[in-house]
Amino acid sequence: MNDHDTGAADRRKWLGLAVLALPALLLAIDLSVLSLALPRLSEDLSATSTEQLWISDIYGFLVSGFLITAGRLGDRIGRRKLLFIGAFGFAVASALAAFSTTVWMLIAARALMGVAGATLAPSTLALISNIFTDTKQRAVGVAVYVSCFMGGAAFGPVVGGLMLQSFWWGSVFLLGVPVMVLLLAAGPFLLPEFRDENASTLDPLSVVLSLGAVLPIIYGIKESVRTGLSVVPILSIVVGVVLGALFIRRQSRLTDPLLDLTLFRKPAFSAALVVLLFAVGTQGGVMLLTNLDLQVVQGLSPLSAGLWGIAPAMGMVVGSMAAPALAQKVQPGTVITAGLIIAAVGYATMTQTPVNGLGLLIGGATVVFFGIGLVGALANNVVLGAVPPERAGSAAAIVQTSGDLGIALGIAVLGSVGTGWYARQLTAGGDVPAEALDKARASITDAAVVAGSLPDPAGRTLMEAARVAFTDGLHLTALVSAVLVLGLAVLAVLALRERATAPDAPAEKRSTLSH
Repeated sequence: MNDHDTGAADRRKWLGLAVLALPALLLAIDLSVLSLALPRLSEDLSATSTEQLWISDIYGFLVSGFLITAGRLGDRIGRRKLLFIGAFGFAVASALAAFSTTVWMLIAARALMGVAGATLAPSTLALISNIFTDTKQRAVGVAVYVSCFMGGAAFGPVVGGLMLQSFWWGSVFLLGVPVMVLLLAAGPFLLPEFRDENASTLDPLSVVLSLGAVLPIIYGIKESVRTGLSVVPILSIVVGVVLGALFIRRQSRLTDPLLDLTLFRKPAFSAALVVLLFAVGTQGGVMLLTNLDLQVVQGLSPLSAGLWGIAPAMGMVVGSMAAPALAQKVQPGTVITAGLIIAAVGYATMTQTPVNGLGLLIGGATVVFFGIGLVGALANNVVLGAVPPERAGSAAAIVQTSGDLGIALGIAVLGSVGTGWYARQLTAGGDVPAEALDKARASITDAAVVAGSLPDPAGRTLMEAARVAFTDGLHLTALVSAVLVLGLAVLAVLALRERATAPDAPAEKRSTLSH
C-alpha cells in the first residue's frame, strides 16, 4: 500500500502541506491587502465609488462562482494538475493587475485572478484531505490550511503596508508571482496526484447555471444595500434565485452531478457550511470598515495600519491551531459554539469604540479573530470528515464556496450597511457647502478628499463630522455581526452535537493516487 493510503505521515507529507499552504496564504492576503491599496489606486486611476466596489468585489465573486465547477473538474482531471494550471494563471493575472493603467483593466485582471483562484482553493484543501487519511492528522492539516487562509487575511495589511510604504500600489499584486513560481517548482516533487477515475465529463449547462445563480444574487444584494431597493437589484436577485432553482433541479436528475446534493443530507455537513458562511462573512465586512477606520479616521499610514493588525492576526492563528487540540477533549460542536460566543463578545466590544480610539477597536478585533479561528478550522474539518475520498474535491469546493462567498457577501452587505449608515448620519455645519457634503457622503475616502480641498474651518468641520458618522456605521455593523454570530451559536448547539465521520468509499468508486 502506498504511504499516502496509510495513517502514517512522513516528512514528505508535511513538506507537501507546507507547499499547499502557499496558495492558501496568498489567496487570503490578496483578499485583504486590496483594502489598503484601494485609496491610493482609486486616486491614481480616478475610480468612482461604484468602481471601487467592483475592484474589491469581483475577485471574491468569481472565486465563489467558479468553485463548484473547479472542485468537480479537479476530481476528474486530477487535483494536482488543476492546482498547477491555476497557479500559472494566477501569476499571469497578478502581473496584469499590477501594471493596470485603467480602472477597467484592473477590474478585468481581478476577474481573471478570481477564475484562477477558484481552481487553486478546492485543489489545495482536497489534496490535504487526501494526503492525511488519519483523522487527527487531517485535523491538524486542515487547521494549518485555515490558519494560513484566515491568518493571511489578517497579515495581509502588514504585508501590504510594507509594500505600499516603499512601492506603488501595483506592487501588492506582484506578491502572487514568486509564490506561484515556488509552488510550480516544488509541487511536482512533493505532491501526489489524486483523481476520481469514474468522474464523467462536466455538464456545460450545470456550469453556466451555477455561475448564473451566484453572480446575480450577489450583485443584487450589493446594489440594494448600497442604493436601496429598486427594480434592477430586485430583478437581479430574482434571476439568480430562478437560475439557482434550475441548477439544483438539474443536479438532482444527473447521474454524476456537478454538485452532489446528497452531501447536504447530513445535518452536521449543512450546519457547518451555514456557520462558516455567515461567521466569515461578519469578519469580512467588519474588517473592511476597520481597515478604512485605521487609515482614514485614525489617519494612519498603510504600514502603521498593517502593524496594528498584527494582534488580530495572532488571535486568528492561535484560534485556528488550538482548535484541533480542543476538539480532542470536547465535541467539535462545543468548540465551534464557544468560538462564536467569543466572536460575539469581540463584536460587542467594537460597538463601544470611540472616534480615534484604537484600544477597543483592535482589542475587539483580536477577540473576534480568535473566535472565528476556532470556528473556521473545525467547520472545514467537519465538512471534509463527512465525505468519501473521491468526493473530496467537490466537498472542498463547497466549503471554500461558503468561506469565500461569506467574505464577499460580508464586504458587499455589511460593508454597505456601515457605509450606508455613514451616509445617512453625515451632517455638518453651515460653513460646509451643500455640494461638498453630498460628495462626502459617497464614502469616507471621498470625504477625506473633499475636506482636503476646502479651506479651514470648513474642511476641518467636514472631516470631523465624517469621522463621527463613519464610527457610527462601524458600531452598527459590529452590532449586527454580534447578533448574527449569536444566532449561529444556537444553530451549532442544535446541529453539531455529533462527530462527523467520513463514509467508506464504495469499492467501485475509489479515487486513484499517483506521483
